[in-house]
Amino acid sequence: MSQHVRGKLVTGETVEIRVRDGLIDAIEPWQGHTDHFVGAGLVDLQVNGYFGLDLNHAPLPPERVIALAHKLFEHGVTTWLPTLITASRDDLVQGLRAISLARQASPLVAHAIVGIHVEGPFISPTDGARGAHPLEHVREPDLEEVRSWQEVSSGLVRLVTLSPQSDRAIAFVADLVAMGIHVAIGHTDATPGQIHAAAQAGASLSTHLGNGAPANLPRHPNFIWAQLADDRLTASFIADGHHLPADTLKAMLRAKGLERSILVSDVAAVGGLEPGIYDQPIGGRVQLWPDGRLGVAGTPYLAGAALTLDHCIARAVRTSGLRLYDIYPLATSRPGRFVGGRGSLAVGMPADLVTFRWQEGRDALEVLSTMVRGERVWQR
Repeated sequence: MSQHVRGKLVTGETVEIRVRDGLIDAIEPWQGHTDHFVGAGLVDLQVNGYFGLDLNHAPLPPERVIALAHKLFEHGVTTWLPTLITASRDDLVQGLRAISLARQASPLVAHAIVGIHVEGPFISPTDGARGAHPLEHVREPDLEEVRSWQEVSSGLVRLVTLSPQSDRAIAFVADLVAMGIHVAIGHTDATPGQIHAAAQAGASLSTHLGNGAPANLPRHPNFIWAQLADDRLTASFIADGHHLPADTLKAMLRAKGLERSILVSDVAAVGGLEPGIYDQPIGGRVQLWPDGRLGVAGTPYLAGAALTLDHCIARAVRTSGLRLYDIYPLATSRPGRFVGGRGSLAVGMPADLVTFRWQEGRDALEVLSTMVRGERVWQR
C-alpha cells in the first residue's frame, strides 16, 4: 500500500514523500502550501526513562520498555538506545534481558530500539566525575562481563560509556571496538593523554560533554579541552538549556564542528511529569521545575535531564544562534551514523517520519504526527 506525507523540509523546500512497504519510495517537489515541517524521525542515543517509566528501577519489566517507546513516539523519537547506568551485575543483566524481550514482543519496538547504551559501570569512582552513578557498583573493566551482556541481550549492546583512566581501560576500549561496540568517553577524570590514547584505541564519542564532570578542573590541561580538540571523537550535548549555558554550548559547537556534534536528551523517568518533588531510586529526592530543570531538591545541583529531543532541538536553535537547518541533523542523521544510518531522509530508507510546527524562539517543536516504518504510530 502506498501513502504520502507532505510538508516543508528544514531546508525550506516543500515536498511530497511517498511511502511503500515501510520504506521511502520517492521524495518529490510539491507546490502546495503548508504550515508544518516534515523530517526524518529523531534519533536519541541516551534515554534513561520518561513519564514515570524508569529503565534503571530494577526489576525492569519488558512492558515498561514498550510503554516508553510509545511515549517517545509522541515526541518524534523513532530510533533510540535504552540507557542502563552503573548498577549491580545482576540488575544490568536483568535489564538487558528485559529490553531484548520487549523487542521480541513488538515489531515496532524492535525497529525503534536498534541497540542498548550501557553508561558505566567502568567509570571514574571520584565524586563529581561519577555524577549520580552509585559508587558501590563502579568497577574495573571486565571483558567477560560485557560478553555476558551480549549473550543475554542477543548482542544488543551497541554503545558503552567508560572512563579511560588507566592502561587497562584504554586496552579495554580496543577490545570493545573489536566486538563491534561503539565506545564513548564519559564520567571521567582521565588525563588529556589518556583521552587521546582512548581515541587512538577506537573510542569515537564523548558522552554529554561538559557534564558528568567535577566542578573544578585545571584551567588548560583537562579532559574537556582534549575531547573538544580530538577530531576522532564526536561529542554529544544535552541542549536543554540547563546542562550547558548558552555561551558554553555555542563555544563547544563551534570548537567541535557540527559534523562532529550530536544532541542527546539523557532524559530521566521524571521527565514529562508535573512539576514537583519526587523520590527516585537513583538520585534520591529531586525537584522538577516548570521550565524542565531537574535538580536535587534543596540544592543548586542538577539531578539529570527531563526534556525530550524535540525540546532540545528548539532550545539549541535559540541558545546557539544557529538555524533549524543546522541543528536538526544533530538529532537525526548525525547520531544515526552510530546506529546503522538511521535518521536519514532518503529513498530506500525506513519511512520513519515526523511532522511538526516550529516558531523561532519557542521552547519545543510541536510534534504533529510520527510514522515508524510507514505506520502512523501517533498523531496529535
